[in-house]
Amino acid sequence: MPAVTVENPLTLPRVTAPEGSVPRPVLAVTTAPGGFEGEGFPVRRAFAGINYQHLDPFIMMDQMGEVEYAPGEPKGTPWHPHRGFETVTYLIDGTFIHQDSHGGGGTINDGDTQWMTAGSGLLHIEAPPESLVVSGGLFHGLQLWVNLPAADKMMAPRYQDIRGGEVQLLASPDGGALLRVIAGSLDGHDGPGITHTPITMIHATVRPGAEVTLPWREDFNGLAYVMAGRGSVGTDRRPVHTGQTAVFGKGSSLTVRADEQQDSNTPDLEIVLLGGRPIREPMAHYGPFVMNTRAELQEAFDDYQAGRLGVIPTERVPHT
Repeated sequence: MPAVTVENPLTLPRVTAPEGSVPRPVLAVTTAPGGFEGEGFPVRRAFAGINYQHLDPFIMMDQMGEVEYAPGEPKGTPWHPHRGFETVTYLIDGTFIHQDSHGGGGTINDGDTQWMTAGSGLLHIEAPPESLVVSGGLFHGLQLWVNLPAADKMMAPRYQDIRGGEVQLLASPDGGALLRVIAGSLDGHDGPGITHTPITMIHATVRPGAEVTLPWREDFNGLAYVMAGRGSVGTDRRPVHTGQTAVFGKGSSLTVRADEQQDSNTPDLEIVLLGGRPIREPMAHYGPFVMNTRAELQEAFDDYQAGRLGVIPTERVPHT
């Protein structure tokens, strides 16, 4: 970790919050519980215990791994349905194959992102390639669920394949932080992800002792999840470490700092920064469906059981 980087961040465009920005206070820091997903790969539930009013428009996020699989151990998820939201799978280390019943699919490797808009519904599967199952190896990534407003929940499914080399790379003024803009915009620099719900998603690598203060849209919420390392958030330097999420309050900038000393296996602070415009609509969420009412949830289950969300393709997606 990480897969997409540069030798000298000072060669990149540099961003900082303008003078007079209002720092966002840290409202809470939570610790993600561990669990298992799909066929049994380990995850951390990043948003567990956070009130939805602070998450909206995000629904959930899992850190998948970081795990070093022995031969025969890599696992994925079986075929399952989705309706009413988007899944964003960001792979930091390893290889994952996605395939869906709408014709989308492909292979993502180190630093790539798969952005699937489930919309009106589809079936999909995520799994390691056979070569990784045979050899074993490192696997580490994130999956984020982004809600869709009622007007877009039944839109046609869509698939975006974002390669690691396409992300917008930026740096803090002193080069101490490398910023990868996956979606949204930061200080006028746009990431490649096309979103229905306005959001910003950034993976930041902050060197030991470095600090970065970024401009942040005032109409967005603000979240920071630590994938690895130790540091602090906010101007009052609230401590955070691996597996913790910080919830920010209102303001126009947010601050992240890496501790001077990091663990031997984690040279830098690796942190994901998320912001989005709250949808502020009723949400009915159960399993793989995210709708606005219980009646719509029941309709989604009925459509799935009747085969109206698609059928499992007979051929697997080719490895790329």
